[in-house]
Amino acid sequence: LDVSMDPQNYFYTCLVSLWLHRFYIYSSLALGISVWICIQCFANKTRRKKCNGNPASAEETEGKLVNGYATSKAKEVYVAGVKIFYGSQTGTAKRFAESLAEAVISLNLSAEVINMGDYDPDDSLTEETTSRNICVFLVATYTDGQPTESAAWFCKWLEEAVSDFRFGKMYLRGLRYAVFGLGNSVYVDHYNTVGRNIDRWLWMLSASRIMTRAEGDCNVAQSRHGSIEADFEAWKTKFLSRLQALCKGEKKPCSGKCKKGKCKSQGKQSKESSDHGHGTSEYVNAEAEEFFETTSEEESDAEKAGDSNSVIDVEDLGEIMSHVKKVKVLLASTEDMMVLSFVLGGALGFSSRFLPNQNSYKLLGSHSGVKLCRWTKSMLRGRGGCYKHTFYGIESHRCMEATPSLACANKCVFCWRHHTNPVGTEWRWKMDQPEMILQEAIENHQNMIKQFKGVSGVKADRLEEAMTAKHCALSLVGEPIMYPEINRFLKLLHQQNISSFLVTNAQFPQEIRNLEPVTQLYVSVDASTKESLKKIDRPLFKDFWQRFLDSLMALSEKQQRTVYRLTLVKAWNVDELKAYAELVSLGKPDFIEVKGVTYCGESSASNLTMANVPWHEEVVHFVQELADLIPDYEIACEHEHSNCLLIAHKKFKINGEWCTWINYDRFQELAQDYERSGGAKTFTAADYMAKTPHWALFGAKERGFDPLDIRYQRKNKTKDVSGC
Repeated sequence: LDVSMDPQNYFYTCLVSLWLHRFYIYSSLALGISVWICIQCFANKTRRKKCNGNPASAEETEGKLVNGYATSKAKEVYVAGVKIFYGSQTGTAKRFAESLAEAVISLNLSAEVINMGDYDPDDSLTEETTSRNICVFLVATYTDGQPTESAAWFCKWLEEAVSDFRFGKMYLRGLRYAVFGLGNSVYVDHYNTVGRNIDRWLWMLSASRIMTRAEGDCNVAQSRHGSIEADFEAWKTKFLSRLQALCKGEKKPCSGKCKKGKCKSQGKQSKESSDHGHGTSEYVNAEAEEFFETTSEEESDAEKAGDSNSVIDVEDLGEIMSHVKKVKVLLASTEDMMVLSFVLGGALGFSSRFLPNQNSYKLLGSHSGVKLCRWTKSMLRGRGGCYKHTFYGIESHRCMEATPSLACANKCVFCWRHHTNPVGTEWRWKMDQPEMILQEAIENHQNMIKQFKGVSGVKADRLEEAMTAKHCALSLVGEPIMYPEINRFLKLLHQQNISSFLVTNAQFPQEIRNLEPVTQLYVSVDASTKESLKKIDRPLFKDFWQRFLDSLMALSEKQQRTVYRLTLVKAWNVDELKAYAELVSLGKPDFIEVKGVTYCGESSASNLTMANVPWHEEVVHFVQELADLIPDYEIACEHEHSNCLLIAHKKFKINGEWCTWINYDRFQELAQDYERSGGAKTFTAADYMAKTPHWALFGAKERGFDPLDIRYQRKNKTKDVSGC
């Protein structure tokens, strides 16, 4: 640069020089910024490592300056307290629970001792998924591997929750627990059965074990520590150590020296808990024991990682799939045994009564079944009845759900049994007599009712009434009308003053015509066109459509109450209004029940999802449009909780008041007169109708819920739209 230049020219020359060398300037700035970013990233990474390795230092770094003032984050509470549940017959488990509570309190933690007989899991157990409490279960195994009287309801509820699709497999996710079982290895076949079952059921509902289950043995010769008291003390020491680790925020019960996420001591600990020096106390299925004995801390971590779209190491994939296959085999084995036993029992005369009660219903003889409906349980506790209570006035707590034929001629996509029951187009099994079926059904029903004695919330007067069944819903599963002696079975029901609600799938028209009077006869109308019926019901008969139409015509010939049962499946059959109206004119039913499909969980037999379940408002809209197309009918009743509405023929509207309810005593009188007259003295639906209460009518503020009961909805759960 020429120094003799004037200032203006000098300034201009500098700008030109900068512009000509701008590339070097930009590169220098970019390099500087990159170096600064790298330094910051390295510093942050170092701080995080220090925080993870030393929780104390992490707490120190939580205090920060905000506008010149120091603020500190509250210390996180990892364990709020310990709830100790016990089920005891002789007092040993109670004594252990009190001893454990004292030890927990000495660690400056709260402890609550709870008798399982005084605890309602349906109301309260889900609260433990967010309470940060540790739940400990000290449970004894009583006679024949059964729980003690105080723990019977808790165990039954837990078992049914596992197989009930309404709860879901993640129902208890977040609950942390430990189990100590009390048993006697002298009773080889039932040693510590209850503790093992509770441990397995909790795990299957996604609760997390904080440590492997332990088992105390009253048989001093086989007890690992010389006595059940010593077994408990040894376990208590381990539990308290684990509890202290959890209070510090430690997740895994190990020293951290693990390979590929698996605790080296875990397998050893699992083996110790199940090996008491005697091979006879092990599970029959060794693989099942091995799988269910693993702790679930890692399972919980894996789920959390999965929520973040994490990637599974390919090296671990083989073992993961191996475990998954084991679970599927274990869970499916019972279903396969049930079907196989049914076929063998029907063809060869074998009994099915030895089978385990996986689906909470009892098998009767070789082809029948009985189950306790969830609405029976609900009404026993004053929490409302089913839609039949609203529409027709049945007493839900006195209703027995059964079937004389587990077999069916359809494979409906929404079948709650996922097609594990046999199918067929004709009866080809050994037939049990109706007297035996009814007797065993009533006995099993009463035994299931007895289990509610002493259960929290159960009304004593309703429990007493429930011991005498007044209604029978022949709709459990299968096709009841296939049973060759269905008429004798119906007569036996009526002779015992039990009303009959029979459901058929509209594939047996001649059997419908041959039916003796039924309190109320249902026909499932799952679709209104040949194509959609084939897609939804998947019938076995080749002439299924003609059989379907003939069944509806046979229904129109019946003099007693008849019902079309429409199950709405969104995106499958909700757009066939005119076709449905034509079917109504064909069968001329007294009533039309329209119900949203119930989602029964995932199944290889069906591709339905929750997206196929219509909202109640959608069902109402469908019903209103359908009612406009059938001038002889009107909307009469609604049961919102079941996602169900009732369309009734106007002949049941007397002087402006609906009479959809049933006079059950009058029906029994008419049925007896019919029987005594040899069928000469007939009667019609109008002869035994009764007035419908205001709360059951469509448009009432109660929306079908009986005001004498109290509606209950599970905590932390979204609104139920499943139509249950």
